[in-house]
Order: sequence, then C-alpha cells, then structure tokens
Amino acid sequence: MPLKIIGGRFKGRNLNFSSDLPTRPLLARAKKSLFDILTPRLAGSVFMDMFAGFGSVGMEAISRGAAKVVFVENNPKCVSMIENILEKLGAAECACVLPCDAGKKLPLSDKFDIIFIGPPYAMKELASQISAAVVHLKDGGIIIGQHQFREALPENIDGLRMFRQEKYGDMRLSFYEKK
Repeated sequence: MPLKIIGGRFKGRNLNFSSDLPTRPLLARAKKSLFDILTPRLAGSVFMDMFAGFGSVGMEAISRGAAKVVFVENNPKCVSMIENILEKLGAAECACVLPCDAGKKLPLSDKFDIIFIGPPYAMKELASQISAAVVHLKDGGIIIGQHQFREALPENIDGLRMFRQEKYGDMRLSFYEKK
C-alpha cells in the first residue's frame, strides 16, 4: 500500500507498507497541517515518533529537516519496515529505531525538541503517555498527541500547556509546550 512523503527533500517518494500491519497512518491532510505547524521548529530538531507504526510521521520529519529522528515501535514487522524505508531513502544515518513498547519507560537519555505520540485508538489515557514523555522533552520543546476527537485532554499536563488543537475527521491533534 503506497503512502507518499508530502514535503522536503524526499517529497513524492512512496512509503510502501503492508496493509496487514496493525497501523493507522496519519491522513495526508492531517500530516500536511501538522508539518505546516511544525515547520518553524523542525530544521535541525531532534524528533521522536512514538508508537511509530511504519514511521510515516518520522519519515516526514527527516524529509523536512529534522537532524535526528528516533522511531519507537514494538511490532517487529513495523520495525523491519521502518529500517527498510530508511535504508531505501538513504536516511539511516540520521535515524534510530528503538524496538520497544512506547507505553513503557523508554531506555533513552536523549532530550527531544518535538515528540509525536500516536498510540492505537484502543489505548486510552493519552494524557498519561504525554505525562511519561515529559522527561524526554527539552525546555521549550513540544509534544503532539494524536487521539480520537471524543477523548478530552486537560489544558495542563505535568508542566506542559496545551497551546493548540486541530480536528481531522474522527481524530484530533493536541499540541503541548513545555513551560
């Protein structure tokens, strides 16, 4: 199943992924909007794609100038697919694939400018995932949570303040910044 990178140095490149994987790719219009919002912060940033699936959000971040992207995914098929796509793009040098459960404590000492959290919709309590990710966020960094539009998130979570929220179909993106 093809999905394209929509901007940056890899614009137009297909991300071929298996449709039998338990992933929920970000809709093209939502991804475009997300990266239009992130553009001022993206160049040279350190970016984490949690619950990466086959990595379309992280691939877009690399294409648009992120210096480093860490993909966190526990499905071995998805991990293999991310590694293959990175190799085909020639982008493996600026990426790291962490094969572990993004819902658990991550074995990382890195700090990130931008963290994207796109857990399966079946996983409730996105607020607790955001709270757990705060330890990996640089001062002034942002966390974006993808969730069902019915799931209400608080304005403040562990020193983070929601500064924007966008709705696309049955999904929302909630943007938090570190105070």
